[in-house]
Formats: sequence, C-alpha cells, structure tokens
Amino acid sequence: MADVLKSLNLLETLKESIEKNNISDIRDALEDMLISRINIAVTGDRNAEKATFINSLRGLSQEDEGAARSPSSAAPEELAIFPNPKHPDFRLWDLPSISSDTSFEAQDYVERFKVTRYNSIIIAFTEKPSVNSVALWREVRSLQKETVYFVLLSSMKDTEKTLEVKKTVSLEVLKTEGVPLPKVFLVQPSALEKLDFLKFLEVMRGDLPELRAHALLLALPTFSNSLVTQKKDAFKALVWAAASLSGGVSAIPVPFVASMVDATVGVRILTKAQISLCLDDESLERLARQRSLNPARLKALRTCTLSVEVSKSEVKRRLAEAEKDTSTATSRLVELAMPRHARSVSRSFTVMLQALNTAIDDMGADAEKVVAMVTGEGQ
Repeated sequence: MADVLKSLNLLETLKESIEKNNISDIRDALEDMLISRINIAVTGDRNAEKATFINSLRGLSQEDEGAARSPSSAAPEELAIFPNPKHPDFRLWDLPSISSDTSFEAQDYVERFKVTRYNSIIIAFTEKPSVNSVALWREVRSLQKETVYFVLLSSMKDTEKTLEVKKTVSLEVLKTEGVPLPKVFLVQPSALEKLDFLKFLEVMRGDLPELRAHALLLALPTFSNSLVTQKKDAFKALVWAAASLSGGVSAIPVPFVASMVDATVGVRILTKAQISLCLDDESLERLARQRSLNPARLKALRTCTLSVEVSKSEVKRRLAEAEKDTSTATSRLVELAMPRHARSVSRSFTVMLQALNTAIDDMGADAEKVVAMVTGEGQ
C-alpha cells in the first residue's frame, strides 16, 4: 500500500506528496483506491434474514443470479462466499452458525474459519445474542481485532415495539456478559435505508483503515442521499489524486501525453462512479425489480450523458470544455492550494479537477433522483 494512504486525511497527504514531488506515490494511491479490496464475514444462524442481509449488501434480491439462498445451499460446517457482481473486490463470507452447545470453543471457531483475516466481522441474530456469540466476540477482540459488531436483524413479523424490546434485551445480555460499552445495531435486511444501518456503516467505516473504508463505501448499493453525498466526496478524492497526477505528467514535455492520461484515468474513475452510484442499466433494472417499479422510469431520470454511458469521447469533450472555461479566479484559488514549485502545472490540475468534479456532481444529481423515486420521496 502506498505510504500516501497511511494518513486518515487523504487530501492532505496527497498535497504532501505533491510538495515532495512524489508522483509515484500519487499514482500508487490512485490505483489502490480504484481496485481496493474488502472482505466482510457474517456469522450467525443461516436463516432468511441473514440471506436477505447478505443479498442487500450486494444490491441483490433472492431471485437474482448468485444470490444467497434460504435455506443455505452450503453444508452446515462450510464457508459460503458471495462476491459482489458489480464490485468483484468486495466479498461477503457467510460463516457457519455459532453452536449453542456448552462445549463450544470460541478459539476453535476463530482458528477453523480464520475469522481474523476478514476486514470486519458481523455477528448477526434475530432475537438476542447468545452466550457463545459473546464468547466469539471476546476471542476476536483479544486478538486485537476491533472491527467486530453485533447486528440485530429484523424479521417480517417484527413491529417497532418488538424490535425495541429485542434491542433492549440484547444490550442487557451484553452487559451481563461483561461487554464494555455494548452496541447493538438494528438492521432491516430488505431495506438498509431504514433503522440503524447507516449509523452502523458510519461506525464501521470509522474503525476500518481508510483504504478499506473507501472500498466498502463504493461497493455498497446507493440507497440514501447521504450515501450519494459520501460517494461523491470519495470520488472527488480520487479526482484530486488524478488531477495531481495530471499536473505531474503535464510537466513532462511530451506532446499529447497529459491529455491521453487525463482521458484514460477519467474514464476509469467515472466508470467506477457510474457503477457505484447504481446508474448503469443493469443496476437500475435490478433495483426496479426489487422495488416493483418500471425500469424505464428509473432510466429516464438520468439526464447526465455519463450516467447512461461513460465514453472516452465524452470525457475528452468535458476536459476540452474545462480547458476553455477555467476562470482566472478558479486558477488562482488552485494555485494558492498548491505547493509553490507545482504552480507551473496548476492549470492542468485545475482543468482535470473541474471537468471530473462537475461530472461527479452531475452523476450524483441523477443518483439522488433515483433514490428519491425508489424510497418514495419522489412520488
């Protein structure tokens, strides 16, 4: 992993790399962010709620190809892996149920299923956490693994009142078992925009290293406006890295090198943005099936050309427009943000930054319209 990603403040570390003229660090950071990987394990009883939760995290329903099934097709003592069809670097692992037997050994479970290799471990349940699940939590934490969480999955028969009772009882169980400052996140498996999932996501992202948190955010389906905003911010960090690289390349006196690099990198970033924001045809068709909507209605909400298709010609057109439209005031602001020795290439930086950030904003606006219709806010 590039050293530039070790800090929690990506933009500041990128600026430091520019100051030190470490273009290779910026290039490595950009590549790492574009292909970052994350593996999340979900343990607990293999029931309909757990299968739905795993599918929802991947933007799927049980009818979709590759979806988790209930009952599970995996043998009781086998791992089941579920890659994300749109984000192959995001994988969910369905771990076997935690035995309720008094002979259960948490250490054996951790070693057998290599629990600590996962970036995050979710202990899921539908009633209350078992004593053995708390023992597993304690064993994982003893191995210096902080990213392990208790998640209460709601079922079809639950009401707001029963869920609150279950959450209260679950917290009491954790307190009784000696869990310090216990937290239980209440999640509706079929509708992640409801209940505590967004709060849970915020906590988990804060606990993960920046690169993994970035990968998780971009791989999740876009089901709320807050996620749209967070994804836009993440992609603008990517754009900053790409623009920094553009500035470095443009300082090399080789004709057309900078423009070719800009367009190629721009296509990669915006293609990932289109998929992450769930604006591609396949994602919209799947979403329409899940929410019983006409896919044509969702597709018609896309007014940005890049939301429909990311092409090199459109990226080049936007870069050319930005080259013409970059104002003196904007250039001046960027110059002030850049190290003194890098200001000679600040125009290339500004053009790329403006072109791609505008594209991200336009695509984000389309994503917000889709979210509004899917959640009922746009009806």
